Amino acid sequence: MKVYEYKVKIKLKNDLQYYELPDKLSYFIDSTLGENEEFLKYHGNSHYKGYVHDFLYPIESNGIYQKNKIYTMRIRMIEEKLVQYLMGKLAFHETNEFIAIGGEIKIIPKRNIQQLYSITPVILKGPGQGYWRDWMTLEQFEKRLKDNLIKKYKFFTGNELDENFSLYNLIEFKNKVPVKVPYKNIRLLGDKVILEIADNKQAQELAYLALGVGLLENNSRGCGFVNFKYM
Repeated sequence: MKVYEYKVKIKLKNDLQYYELPDKLSYFIDSTLGENEEFLKYHGNSHYKGYVHDFLYPIESNGIYQKNKIYTMRIRMIEEKLVQYLMGKLAFHETNEFIAIGGEIKIIPKRNIQQLYSITPVILKGPGQGYWRDWMTLEQFEKRLKDNLIKKYKFFTGNELDENFSLYNLIEFKNKVPVKVPYKNIRLLGDKVILEIADNKQAQELAYLALGVGLLENNSRGCGFVNFKYM
C-alpha cells in the first residue's frame, strides 16, 4: 500500500468564508469524479472512499479566503486508479468557486510514525448527528476510532488483522469545545486530536493507512485529515 499526496493549486473566483470551504471543496472533487461513469458510481457508492482532503492553506486568520488569491488543497489517496484519474483531471478543473491551476504529486514514505495530529476535525456521527460525548464514553469513542481503521484496512487491503493490539499510547484532545463542520445544511461536531502511535506492526500499518483515508468518518468531505511525525 502506498499513500499519495496530491497538492492542487486553486484560485478563488470570489471571496469565501471559512465555513463554506468543506462543502465547496468537496463539490470541487465530486464534480471531477462525476465526469466519468466509473468514478461517478464510485462517488455514489456507500463504501469507504480511498481518499481524504484538507481545506485551503495558507490559512486566513480572519476566516475570509480572498478572490483571485491562490491557495493549496491536499488530497491523500491510496488507490492508484483514482490517483491517475484525479491527476489527469483535477489540476485543470473549474467550478463556480474555484479554478485549478496545476498540481504536484508525491508518495509519503512508509516509516515508523510517532504521532498523528488533526488538520481537520475528526467526526464521529451518532444519533441525530449529535456530539459523541452526549451519548458515549471516552472508552467507547476510542474503540470506535480503532475499529473504524481496522475495517478500512480490511476493506482496502483484503487482509485480516490481529486485532489484539494497542493503536496508540496516548490520545489528547486539543479543543475545549466541539469543533463545528458544515455538512448538508447542518453542523457536525468534531474534535482536534493528537495520537501518540504505539510501536507495533499493526498500529504502524493503521497509522500509515490513516494518512491516506483519514480518521473516523466523513473523510471524503474533508474530515479526519491528519498529519504526522516520524519516530
